[in-house]
Amino acid sequence: MTRFLAYAQLVRLPNAFTAMADICLGALATGALPGRGLAFVCLLLASTSLYCAGMVWNDYFDFEQDLRERAFRPLPSGRVTKRTAAWLGLSLLVVGVAFAALADAAAGSDRWRALTVAGLLVAAILLYDGWLKRTALGPVAMGSCRFLNILLGLTAIGQPIPTWGWLLALAIGTYIAGVTWFARTEAHLSNQNVLLSAAGIMLLGIMLALAVPALAKYAEADVAPSRGFPYLLVAFAGYLALAVLPAIAKPVPQRVQPAVKRAVLGLVLLDAVLATGLVGWAGLALVVLLAPALWLGKWVYST
Repeated sequence: MTRFLAYAQLVRLPNAFTAMADICLGALATGALPGRGLAFVCLLLASTSLYCAGMVWNDYFDFEQDLRERAFRPLPSGRVTKRTAAWLGLSLLVVGVAFAALADAAAGSDRWRALTVAGLLVAAILLYDGWLKRTALGPVAMGSCRFLNILLGLTAIGQPIPTWGWLLALAIGTYIAGVTWFARTEAHLSNQNVLLSAAGIMLLGIMLALAVPALAKYAEADVAPSRGFPYLLVAFAGYLALAVLPAIAKPVPQRVQPAVKRAVLGLVLLDAVLATGLVGWAGLALVVLLAPALWLGKWVYST
């Protein structure tokens, strides 16, 4: 059990459900289910593998910093060796790309859309973890990873990604860029102005999300948004603000870290709300993914 816990912490297992939610959102929005069920399952496995790989490489490249600041993590504590982590990270990347290729075959696509997006996602993951994370472009790089993960879900139908799908990916990517910026100094006393700016980026992502159903309808896509969509989006913003605003008011780790955890796992809620804006109230079914994430979060940290 102790060994399993170490690996669960290394891959941030609760957060993997946010990656699954992205794929579910894309599959529902494009009408890939139930007809492209096999492609959908392959994309779920691809996304989960790539997300977990990103978490492994994150800790691999952060080893020296974690020795100083987070000695309890699997690598600095010695519960998992760096060599093992490198093999695991590489294996997960390969598995993720392989499942993306299988998804293309299952969807009947001859253009290898999922494989192309997965390849770009691998590049974005390694660029972020190995270099860009420590630069001003870090939040943008992380946002691009989530942008590509949404696009990966939209390939389930085996057809070109629609115009509104790019806006959907941009909305989620922008939101995550804000979350990443908000979390940059979560282990220390944060700067209030930085947190406020990061919260503004998160809000911008939510506002972009508001326009997705309108663009889909303008493009004459086969969507059926629920009337409650904008109200659910406002409710989500309020739920986020309950943790974000106290963290801005007193930017200590004890407040910032819970706010980051809420924002990260809250992505499942945001995906579910966006799903209602495209397929109606049935989109709320995505909220089910929050249950295992929260349950695992009792033992496995998310940030």
